[in-house]
Amino acid sequence: MMVDVPPEFPTPGPLIGRATDLDRLAGLVGLGSDQAGNAAVLLSGDAGVGKTRLLAVLGDRAREAGWRVLVGHCVNFGESPLPYLPFSEVFGRLAADAAVVAESLVEANPAVARLMPGRRLLGDDQPSGADHMDRAALFEAVGSALRWLSRPSPVLLVVEDLHWADPSTRELLGFLFARRLLDRVAIVGSYRGEDLHRRHPLRAAVGEWTRLPGVSRLSLQRLGDSDVRTLVRALHPAPMPTREIRGIVDRAEGNAFFVEELLAASELGNRTLPADLADLLLLRLDRLDHAARLVIRSAAVAGSRVSHQLLARVVALDDTELESALRAAVESNVLVRVGADGYAFRHALLAEAVYDDLLPGERVRLHGGYVTALSAGDVEGTAAELARHARAAHDTTTALRASVQAGNEAMAVAGPDEATRHYEVALELLSYVDAGAGKPSVDVVELTVRASEAAAAAGDVFRSVALVQDQLSQLPPETPVPRRAQLLYALARAGLLGDTGVDVLQITTEALQLAPAEPPGPLRAQVLNLHAQANADRYRDDAAARWAGEALRLARELGLPDVIADATTTLARLDRRAGDPDASRRALEQAVVAARAGGEVAAELRGLFNMGGLHYELGALAEARAVYQSVLQRAQETGRPWAPYGLDGRSMAGIVAYVSGDWDAVARITDVSAESPPDMADALLTAVGLSVAAGRGDPQALGRLQQVRPYWERDGLIAILSGSAAIDLHGDRGDLTAASAAYDETVTCVGKLWQEPLFQARIRLSALMLGQLCATATRSGTHERGKLAGVGEEMADTAAAVVDQEGEVTSRRGPESEAWLARVAAEQARLRWLVGAEAPDVDELIGSWRRTVAAFERFGHVFEVARSRARLAAVLRAAGRTAEAVQEARLARDTARRLGAEPLLAELRSLGPVTARRAGAARLDQSLTSREQEVLALVAQGRSNREIGQQLYISGKTVSVHVSSILAKLGANGRTEAVAVARRDRLLVGDQAE
Repeated sequence: MMVDVPPEFPTPGPLIGRATDLDRLAGLVGLGSDQAGNAAVLLSGDAGVGKTRLLAVLGDRAREAGWRVLVGHCVNFGESPLPYLPFSEVFGRLAADAAVVAESLVEANPAVARLMPGRRLLGDDQPSGADHMDRAALFEAVGSALRWLSRPSPVLLVVEDLHWADPSTRELLGFLFARRLLDRVAIVGSYRGEDLHRRHPLRAAVGEWTRLPGVSRLSLQRLGDSDVRTLVRALHPAPMPTREIRGIVDRAEGNAFFVEELLAASELGNRTLPADLADLLLLRLDRLDHAARLVIRSAAVAGSRVSHQLLARVVALDDTELESALRAAVESNVLVRVGADGYAFRHALLAEAVYDDLLPGERVRLHGGYVTALSAGDVEGTAAELARHARAAHDTTTALRASVQAGNEAMAVAGPDEATRHYEVALELLSYVDAGAGKPSVDVVELTVRASEAAAAAGDVFRSVALVQDQLSQLPPETPVPRRAQLLYALARAGLLGDTGVDVLQITTEALQLAPAEPPGPLRAQVLNLHAQANADRYRDDAAARWAGEALRLARELGLPDVIADATTTLARLDRRAGDPDASRRALEQAVVAARAGGEVAAELRGLFNMGGLHYELGALAEARAVYQSVLQRAQETGRPWAPYGLDGRSMAGIVAYVSGDWDAVARITDVSAESPPDMADALLTAVGLSVAAGRGDPQALGRLQQVRPYWERDGLIAILSGSAAIDLHGDRGDLTAASAAYDETVTCVGKLWQEPLFQARIRLSALMLGQLCATATRSGTHERGKLAGVGEEMADTAAAVVDQEGEVTSRRGPESEAWLARVAAEQARLRWLVGAEAPDVDELIGSWRRTVAAFERFGHVFEVARSRARLAAVLRAAGRTAEAVQEARLARDTARRLGAEPLLAELRSLGPVTARRAGAARLDQSLTSREQEVLALVAQGRSNREIGQQLYISGKTVSVHVSSILAKLGANGRTEAVAVARRDRLLVGDQAE
């Protein structure tokens, strides 16, 4: 009689980050070598770290090599273990999967039948008296059975969960390890290393086994962060915010099972620990006594780690009891020693589970104990720790004072994220503290300004603005004028850092009226500086120069290095606009030096960023990229990677790398998988990366596009970058409707955000849309092409309107703008040529594309040079200038292949083989029949074969024959080229085509 046995391995997840472990394990058991078997490996690792998955893949590899794989599991039966359970499973599965083999095995080794599952059920005849088998004989029988099985092929025996092994199983394994008679048998036993406390029976057994020859140990370590991120994406292919991924990475601590559980919880919108995972983690506390559990609960309240001295002040145990409890917690692998006198949880998730399991009153009481201990001053601790414990203990006065101090300390060590949280908590607590004698002396205006500055430094400009706006709305009428001016200055400063919707010029105008002019102080100089920047942003250059000069003069008098650097940077921007880039460069260099000397990081980053912009606008891409990289490096060094100008420098470094044709570098620059950026920063860098994704036709890009779409209304650059990518992503897939919708959404969002419908980037957007209109025209009928021509005219008119609005700035337009304007003109001419509406002369058309290629070459845009060459090649080919077409197509193809630009390669393939026309291609009156003339005229109108047949009362098959004849006579490779050739050579008599 047989019974069901469990599956060899539960259905595992993907094997990620274990290639080296797999190769080492395979080598230890002799897989893939002539030394198969006669080896044993003890595989240890934390619960959930991936042992089972590794063993499953090892088993698959062994089967592929022709091995027989046997798997048994130990099970936790508590005080009633079943002896030899994994071996019963092994032989039971053998009987279920290979009955003939099992029967032969039992015939050769009758004693093995005793271990078959069917012989171990309640109610079955059980051996008694003389039937009891000698243990040594049973061990010999099992060894003999394994040798018998290994005769035709090597055997891999896997025994999982040895930490639950019964004594008999441990002894049997020890016998097999010691005898070393299994020449073609390899044994792998797995166990949870964290479960092997000092008194665990397997601990001594493992120590004995590893001293035997042929027995090896392999400890499976936790996955690295990059592997965990890969696992998250493998388990959750849909786009997921980087910050959410980072949260899972941090909490999972390299444990694959934890990743799966946390991911499942996140999909349900649940930030708390999943109940099943919490129960699993808390199980290991059940075997500890009351004192040990008390210590563990107290440690969980402390946070990530706690010193022995601090824990001793909080836990109500004497020294002996405390040390005994700590020893039990450490030996049970719940706590681990950290440093000289500290403790931390082996898994941070275990600390979460313990903390969540506390009763409310217990939690408040323990937090209060930490407040008392930390406030006494004789135990080491930080203001942040004190603030957290005081809030949880409802001690608002202490929490307020400590939160402000913690915020100051965080800013002092370049931790703006943490500082923002501490300052915001302090602002919240300030409204709860009574205005009595115990109220701490905290200035709400000063605290608001600090919180706003910290939020901006952390990259959350909108938060920075909101904090000040909220405080301004609550100011009482009797508020002193300088205090209101101080808040207005903070609001203007934050408003200048992004597309926040704040009317900075209006704010600085009011602040300037409130900031005392006599005697002039630092606030006056700071407001003057921002007022100059606000005027410069509105292109009021004369006013901006006047205010910046005044700010610079006053700052020098008062010794304000930040204002000096900022005002100098503003004047440098004005020099650049005035057409004096050399003066601008010199001024920016001075501003950067002055800011660095004064320790003014924000001003230094702004100066460097503007210097990069100067190089970029001049088309000096190598210099621009180097400066932007220095901005990024400096921002990271000073702990401000997501602050304005720091983040902007990183995004521009990516953009320049894209333009320069270093697309792989874009991926490196925009990769934030190992970081925790604010959502807006994540969206911006994703948008930069979408440019490459669109160029390569990445099918995953549309998912990332949806991820950043919500940010279009908040950041114009995100909208322009991802909107441009969306036009090409949809258009290259043949979906002109979606491409047009992306164009309209981008224009609407940016126009509303910037309060300027004719923003400069519309030239580029119009050029991209014109390109997609041309692509659609080649496969459209007459009526649809007429609509395309109308849309194309609107795009070209929009670009012209942008140019007209720029006015005199046009004469100082940079190479990037010139290139995109040339592209608009060329695409518009190509569209007219394709639809036959006011078609330009072929030489004029070719000239427009040559100018476009040259313009993008001057700017240095590698991909757009190649894309322009491809379209020039198409025009040259249709014009019969084959040799030139071949050259342009070859150059475009070389670039496209290097970049991996599949859509461009597809466009080049659509041209067909660019070869010389046959010399015998004749003119219409000498070669084409009258019927072919009629067919050609209808082909030029974009009619299908069926439509042509209906109009001429002939079959579609006959039309196809005529079309083939026309292509052969004109030496054309397609219908579009045949029409182009006919137009060029004026073969469409009477201009029959529309």
